[in-house]
Amino acid sequence: MTDRLIGDRYQLATILGQGGMGQVWTAYDRRLDRRVAVKLLRPDKVAGPGSVADELRRRFVRECRVTAQVDHPGLVTVHDAGSDGDELYLVMGYVEGSDLADHLAEHDPYPWPWAVSVIAQLCSVLSAVHAVPIVHRDLKPRNVMVRPDGTVLVLDLGVASVMDTDTTRLTSTGSPIGSPAYMAPEQAMGGAVGPHTDLYALGVVLYELLSGNVPFAGSTALGVLHRHLYEPPLPVRQLRPEVPQQLEAVLLRLLAKDPQDRPASAQEVYAALAPLLPHHGSGAPTGPLDPTRPFLRPQAPWPDRAMVIPPRPSTPPGPARPDVPAAVEEAKKLLDQGRLTQAVDILGGILPAAAEQHGEHSTVVRSLRKQYAATLMDDGQYRRALPELRRLADEFPAGDPQSLRFRYDAAQCLEQLGEPAAALAEYRSLLPLFENHYANPDPGLPLEVRRRIAQLLLALGDRPAAHDTLARLLFDAERLHGPAHPFSAEVRRTLQWLGRVR
Repeated sequence: MTDRLIGDRYQLATILGQGGMGQVWTAYDRRLDRRVAVKLLRPDKVAGPGSVADELRRRFVRECRVTAQVDHPGLVTVHDAGSDGDELYLVMGYVEGSDLADHLAEHDPYPWPWAVSVIAQLCSVLSAVHAVPIVHRDLKPRNVMVRPDGTVLVLDLGVASVMDTDTTRLTSTGSPIGSPAYMAPEQAMGGAVGPHTDLYALGVVLYELLSGNVPFAGSTALGVLHRHLYEPPLPVRQLRPEVPQQLEAVLLRLLAKDPQDRPASAQEVYAALAPLLPHHGSGAPTGPLDPTRPFLRPQAPWPDRAMVIPPRPSTPPGPARPDVPAAVEEAKKLLDQGRLTQAVDILGGILPAAAEQHGEHSTVVRSLRKQYAATLMDDGQYRRALPELRRLADEFPAGDPQSLRFRYDAAQCLEQLGEPAAALAEYRSLLPLFENHYANPDPGLPLEVRRRIAQLLLALGDRPAAHDTLARLLFDAERLHGPAHPFSAEVRRTLQWLGRVR
């Protein structure tokens, strides 16, 4: 037990592990008398020059709040998050067991039914995570725990997206943030990430479980990325002929270079693996840390969960007439305190009453709906924000600046929801309208739209088009902002990196 107290509550005990981002400790929650795990992160170790520590802290707490709302038994419980001095901390439930990397090292060769059982459980987790939508971004064996009962838990959900940059995966030293061996090509090159990114990492994990090694290794990050882009993986059945052909086929689809050639969802991967899962009553008795043990019946994902859009909260029934101004003031206070989820509930719940009192198309209701949509986006609830933004955009004439901004926000939602083709089409339709200075007084916005178009082209695997878009964008950005401007510098770094791996 150490003397250090984190957040005036968690007393650090023993260190469990450490890496480039920080350390993981066992700790003691003095308030609730329980053992927890505390992850300490140092943003200055990965952020690079010019980063704003306060912005990283804000993003960290926001991501932890969003990911803590995901309800799935395959995710470690998040209890608390915040900052302590120069460090960010994340408090999680303490998990007994072994991380998947150690579990693999202790069982060589790893039985292929165990590999199928691990990946199937991870599919169930990813299905719930992607439905939010959240992208893990750093799925690897060190971020997966195998518990004594054989169930698998995923760690570090949301942390990688805070430590990541927006347009490149490189720090100032040229090292990728995260683990290059598990990165999808479009992620490492600065393309938009989505569920397809996590599915590629899932394929790398499956390959490692079956073969004992990652499919692509190298002495430098650039060398690893080049192999990800251009080399096919060695078929695992050449190394282990007992691996079923059906399993190798799933693996090769997960490792497809083009994101569009990978499975459409984690649910689809689970369905392909289901015939290979162990059945109740078959095989030898299971023991501790055996990932086949949970499969008395496989943990199938909820059917069509990704298609469900949560309804907007309604006002509670009762004879009392809701006090719209008082509710708005309460929502403002909650927003000032950073309590976005509660503010969302109040704003969404008061909208029907406001429409009844003032009219559906009144200025008051429109203002409330704008705040409601903006707060949903700030809270990471893109699936609920999207229909609100589209509805707002339709209330203005085509080409109206306000309509264009709502459509722009809607395109960002599509991007976050893992729909790159739809987002790309929307950005492309908006670009000529934003380039009209009468409809858009901000000269920097068209450049930002073009940057997002390039990112999405990378995510869709169209590297030549992305390169051409970035080259023209760099010329115009330097002419508008100057060569030393951060925007120009980011575009230049991404373009240079893309040129090196083409």
